[in-house]
Amino acid sequence: MRSRYTALLFTASILSVTGCDQPVPYVQDPPRAHAWQLTRDGVVADRTAVPLPGWIRAEEAYACPPDLAVGPKGEAVITSNVVPTLWRVDPETLAVTEHPLALDDDGGRDVGFSGLVYSPKHAAYFAVSHAHGTLWRIDTQLKRAQKIAFTLSKEDSTCAIS
Repeated sequence: MRSRYTALLFTASILSVTGCDQPVPYVQDPPRAHAWQLTRDGVVADRTAVPLPGWIRAEEAYACPPDLAVGPKGEAVITSNVVPTLWRVDPETLAVTEHPLALDDDGGRDVGFSGLVYSPKHAAYFAVSHAHGTLWRIDTQLKRAQKIAFTLSKEDSTCAIS
């Protein structure tokens, strides 16, 4: 998980320069024997299509694709790459809930996320907004997103959160 978190920080620093060429998000959750894959219509959980009501996404021709991450209880959390809203899929019932985020910064802007990872160490999600080149910390209740300042050292290719 640490490598994915570090990769997300690094990705946040270079996405706005290099564009995005990401594979279709596919995440395995071995402890719970689940596999999640993001599609154009929603998410697939172990071969079961799960539509995401109200899901808004821009096509890859216009933006980096949305992302998904597995949370601490095995739930799938899916981003919109257009608006600051997340969709949570329960791992047992496959029930979907929608979670608009209150942003601590960039109010009034359409901030969507094209990268998402859960960090057990921080007990939080971290998301990248490609369109704005920003990194965000999202609480596990999926209610608030806080913009995080970070720096990238070109000499040693490491990231630091300010």
